[in-house]
Amino acid sequence: MAFSGVSQEEELHWLALKLVPGLGTRNTGKLIERFRTPQAVFRASRTELECAGIPGAVAQSICSGCTFDDAVVQQQKMRESGTVAVTLGDAAYPPLLRDIFDPPVLLFARGRTELLQSLMLGVVGTRRPTPYGVAVAERLSGDLARAGLTIVSGMARGIDAAAHRGALGAGGNTVAVLGCGVDVVYPSENRRLAEEIVVKGLMLSEFPMGSVAFPQNFPIRNRIISGMSNGVLVVEGAQYSGSAITAKLAMDQGREVFAVPGNITSKASWGPNLLIKQGAKLVQDWNDVVVDLPLEVRQRLIEAGKSRILAEGGAGEPATVRGDQASLPMGPSGGLGRKLLDMLKVDSATHIDQLLEALDGCSTSETIAALFELEMSGAIKQLPGKNFVRVW
Repeated sequence: MAFSGVSQEEELHWLALKLVPGLGTRNTGKLIERFRTPQAVFRASRTELECAGIPGAVAQSICSGCTFDDAVVQQQKMRESGTVAVTLGDAAYPPLLRDIFDPPVLLFARGRTELLQSLMLGVVGTRRPTPYGVAVAERLSGDLARAGLTIVSGMARGIDAAAHRGALGAGGNTVAVLGCGVDVVYPSENRRLAEEIVVKGLMLSEFPMGSVAFPQNFPIRNRIISGMSNGVLVVEGAQYSGSAITAKLAMDQGREVFAVPGNITSKASWGPNLLIKQGAKLVQDWNDVVVDLPLEVRQRLIEAGKSRILAEGGAGEPATVRGDQASLPMGPSGGLGRKLLDMLKVDSATHIDQLLEALDGCSTSETIAALFELEMSGAIKQLPGKNFVRVW
C-alpha cells in the first residue's frame, strides 16, 4: 500500500498541535474528535476550547499559535531524515492501534511505512538477558518473521535488539518503536542496527524529532508496541519490568500474551514464568504463537505463505545452520569443530580457557581456528570476554 500522507500545510498544523505544552494525547484526541481537523482547532476561540474540556492556560497556548515556529523546525528535521507524519485519520495508520484507549494522534515514521498495515507481533524482554534469552529471542523472531509476521520491539539493548536482529537475519520485517525521536539512536550501541532497520524495516515514534530518551517515555511507548500488535511475546524479564508492563497493556487491550519459560532460579525468568501461571500461552517454538492467533490472522498468514511459495517457484527454504553436526565444516578442523560444538551450550556461555583445558592435545591456534570456522558457519556465537555459546 502506498503511503497517502498529508499536505505540508496539514502536517504543519498537526505538528503545531502535537507540540502544545500540557495538551497530552487524550485531550488532543478529544479536540480532533470535536473539531475534526487541527486547522479547525487553531481557529477555535478560547471559550470554545475550554468548553471542550481544555484547561485555560493550554487553550491560551493554542489560540496564540506559539508552537508553529517549533513545528517549522520539526518539518525541516523530518525532511532531512526522510521521516513522514502518520496521523490518526490517515489510511496508513495501524488499524489495531487506532482502537486502543489512548492512541497517539501523530506518529513519526522513518523507513517502510507499508509495514504499518502488516500483521505484527510484539517481542519484548529484559535489557540484561542471559545467553539463553538472546538465543531464544533471535530464533523465535526469525521463525515468526519467516511465517509472515512483522516483529515489533523497542530497539533497547538485550532482548529487543535480539528480536530485531532475528527478524532481519531471516529476511523478514521488523518495526522499532522508540522512546525518543526517530532521528535519535538510543542506546548508541545500536547505531548499526538502527541504520539497518531504517533501510529494511521501520522506525516509529510518537515523540517529536530530536526528543531524548527520558525514562518516563518507555512505558508510554510500550502501549504502542502492544497496541499495534496481534499479540505480545515475552522472552525474559523481571516480575516488575518494562516487559511485564507491556504484557499488562496487551491484556488490557485484548491482545494475546505469550511467554517463553525459563530457569526458575534466574530472576530474568520470573516475569515470563509468572505470566504463564496467570494464563499466558507457553511458547516452545514459533508454531505455539501462530496457532493461538485470531482465525483471520492465521488465514492471512496462510494466504501470504502460499503467494510467497508460488512467487519462489515452489522452491523450499534455503537451509540455515542451526548448529547441527551435519552442517559443520569438513576441513582440517571439522573433527575438532564437532568436539567443540558438543561442549558448548545454548543456555550458558563457556570461556575459551575452559575449552582449551578440556581439549587435551589440541593447540591454542587449532582451537581458535576451529571456533572461528564454527562462528563463520553460524553454529556458534562469541560473546564479550572470549565466551562462546551454541546457536539454538
